[in-house]
Amino acid sequence: MPTTVNPGTVICFIVIFVLLAHMLIFSCTKHQNKLLVSGTSDLGINQILILNNPFNVSHLAGLNPPRVLMEQDVESPAVIRKPKLPKQVREDLPKQLSETGRAKKIQRYVQKDGKCNVHHGNVRETYRYLTDIFTTLVDLKWRFNLFIFVLVYTVTWLFFGLMWWLIAYLRGDLEHLDNVNDPWTPCVNNLNGFVSAFLFSIETETTIGYGYRVITDKCPEGIVLLLVQSVLGSIVNAFMVGCMFVKISQPKKRAETLVFSTNAVISMRDGRLCLMFRVGDLRNSHIVEASIRAKLIKSKQTKEGEFIPLNQTDINVGYNTGDDRLFLVSPLIICHEINQHSPFWEISQAHLAKEELEIVVILEGMVEATGMTCQARSSYVSSEIKWGYRFMPVLTLEDGFYEVDYNSFHEIYETNTPNCSAKELADMTSRARLPLTWSLASKLSQQGLPESEQEGQEAKTSLEKDEERSQTTERNGDIANLESESKV
Repeated sequence: MPTTVNPGTVICFIVIFVLLAHMLIFSCTKHQNKLLVSGTSDLGINQILILNNPFNVSHLAGLNPPRVLMEQDVESPAVIRKPKLPKQVREDLPKQLSETGRAKKIQRYVQKDGKCNVHHGNVRETYRYLTDIFTTLVDLKWRFNLFIFVLVYTVTWLFFGLMWWLIAYLRGDLEHLDNVNDPWTPCVNNLNGFVSAFLFSIETETTIGYGYRVITDKCPEGIVLLLVQSVLGSIVNAFMVGCMFVKISQPKKRAETLVFSTNAVISMRDGRLCLMFRVGDLRNSHIVEASIRAKLIKSKQTKEGEFIPLNQTDINVGYNTGDDRLFLVSPLIICHEINQHSPFWEISQAHLAKEELEIVVILEGMVEATGMTCQARSSYVSSEIKWGYRFMPVLTLEDGFYEVDYNSFHEIYETNTPNCSAKELADMTSRARLPLTWSLASKLSQQGLPESEQEGQEAKTSLEKDEERSQTTERNGDIANLESESKV
């Protein structure tokens, strides 16, 4: 009696396959098309950029304000209109706006934990994600990665199980199952339905080989299918296992043990104003070839009138002297000397409190255990830069070793620091070191006397001195003549 195939089982497997395919497409689409920063965060960025733009003023009649582009198009520029309010309310409005502006939170470019606060919107060339499918899978979150891992294996097992069942069905192997004395040789022994074909597909691809279901030599199409499944199974194993290995061994978690100080400080070091922050490594395994970089993120307007939002300026932390290459065994204080090449050259303590800027620090190096490159990031806004402070010492000498006290890693203490900018401090220092003659000349120049008048006065004083000397000599000669005459 021929064995009939249960249609419910086949339909169930087909439905599962379709659902898994739809879930795969949905997860990939969700990962590729990220949404823009919504709500108040977008409004905060746009307000900052538009308020910093000098072209967005009301006196440009008949001209639309320029649209600010931050790697994506802003939908519409903000139009500032004066509301029709009572007189008392209009008078109190600037005070309220100033108070809200002071309490306004600065939008970060990089979060304190190192995550970049930039979302890519209106990405229409989504096919580029599929051209680099390996990196796309590695960048997915763990839940989507595990789901795709299970989905790929399940789909391949179902597909080849269906192919083995079709071969058995088309050859008529399912019709000769009950005939024990029948000399019919099936393609796969003991394959009596779709479920057994699915199990045989799993055994073939995973090379389990229980020995109960075996392919025979009377089935050339089965031999070809076996070769195809073995090759494709090896490719799927290499791809998915490699993806999982890279996902597991990613050095992102290694950056969790690289810490930055909560605040940056500005104080005097070796007679110069310096910007300093502290870095440390919590693990005993060190970061090899560690290097540090710093960037100043601040909007800028060029001499030609071009407005550049979030312009990046390099901050020298020892590139010329090699101090940016670190031996990060114990916490280190990274120092930036504020000189004429520094972006903080003309910034004083009062000016710093009003600035809207952000310092992004980047620590890079190779993980000693795996040899993979690791990067840790953090940032400091203007409110997190403390003027006139220093870091507390954390390294102490014990009996035979050095001990690091991480309880004091973020602690700072106040120190005597001038409130003026580095430029003003350098001018005062240079004036104090001037010689006496130079200082007199500078005082005369400050009083408004030109150099010609100074030279004229010097000539007059010299002539007067010569006349006095000649008169004294004449008097001396007259006295000598009178003495000689009296003697005669």
